[in-house]
Amino acid sequence: MLVPETGELRDGHELVVEGDTIREISARPIKLATANVIDCGGRTLMPGLIDSHVHVVLSEVSLRNLESVPLTLMTARAADLMRGMLDRGFTSVRDTGGADWGLKEATDKWLLPGPRLFIAGRAIGPTGGHSDSRRRTDLGMRCQCCNALSFSMGIADGVSEVRRAVREEMRQGCDQVKIMMSGGVASPYDPLDSLQFSADEVAAAVQEAHAFGRYVCAHAYTPQAITRAANAGVRTIEHGNLIDDASARLMADKGMFLVANLVTYFEMKKHAAEYGMNSDMLAKNNLVIEGALKSLEICKRHGIPVAYGTDLLGQLQMAQSEEFTLRAQVLSPAEIIRSATTIGAEVVRMADKLGCLKPGAFADLLVVDGNPLNDLTLLQGQGRHLSVIMKGGRFHKNRLQS
Repeated sequence: MLVPETGELRDGHELVVEGDTIREISARPIKLATANVIDCGGRTLMPGLIDSHVHVVLSEVSLRNLESVPLTLMTARAADLMRGMLDRGFTSVRDTGGADWGLKEATDKWLLPGPRLFIAGRAIGPTGGHSDSRRRTDLGMRCQCCNALSFSMGIADGVSEVRRAVREEMRQGCDQVKIMMSGGVASPYDPLDSLQFSADEVAAAVQEAHAFGRYVCAHAYTPQAITRAANAGVRTIEHGNLIDDASARLMADKGMFLVANLVTYFEMKKHAAEYGMNSDMLAKNNLVIEGALKSLEICKRHGIPVAYGTDLLGQLQMAQSEEFTLRAQVLSPAEIIRSATTIGAEVVRMADKLGCLKPGAFADLLVVDGNPLNDLTLLQGQGRHLSVIMKGGRFHKNRLQS
């Protein structure tokens, strides 16, 4: 049994699942009147994985292609992508732009097989920013009923519009609010170092989210954007590739999280020609690649908890588990597994319920064909090394059942 909090393996333990939760764990044999017994046969039992930055409805690497995708097709594609995530052992994911309460309800009720969803609804940004999906030739907004791209992003300008936009996301049942605070790689018109949303606008978003018992996560690459977000009360920084020591110290002082996602940049560079990335986008992508591993080193130095995230789009989501080996250049296997379990659970505010093996936690479980602390590739291969995948006490996969 792998305990992510300490990074240790404990032999000879038995675990009882009742309903959707773990009822009991013991180093001694557990006697029950009736039980379905599964012998793991020397394999490793561990909590289900958590990806803290995904986009289940962004089914195209070339985001412009989503402009002609109706919401029905968007949902069908999302179902396929979510099943793939669960197949890879990700029993929980935090969607940072696109997934709504309908998809959350569908996966909670097993109408669609997929991970437990923590949703942000539409990512919110200012006119001309990373969430402004319009072409320069667009004078108004496109119809949202036949445009999957506009379904995942929203625009708000000024404090009053930001307040209204955040309140609408709260009304729609979101777990967190996503805002844009710097330029992005996949958006063609905004420079990476552009500052998006003023300090007052960010503060308004944070105030409204807090009033509803939720929090704000911010897309930010540069120290300036990170600093503005931290000073306004943002809880998590998404990406943060260009973080420096000063902004890291501020994040540490504020008790913030970084949700890093290295694999998306390496995959985009690998497939740039295939998916039509222009020279400006490639230049931005190369810049954030340069800071990718360095950002992990800086955060480790300052004690900032870093969650596992991938941010892969469309066809590239097959590489979701490659993030494990990229991080291994800087971090130990135990630290990386902790980022995808313990820290991820803290990010979604479900510590003691997710990312752990303890009584009262959700029965989100994996049985791995070997020891991932010695070989992280066991968490790759599209789930081929996972004999059991259980979410909420229900088997998604079970090769050990007699």
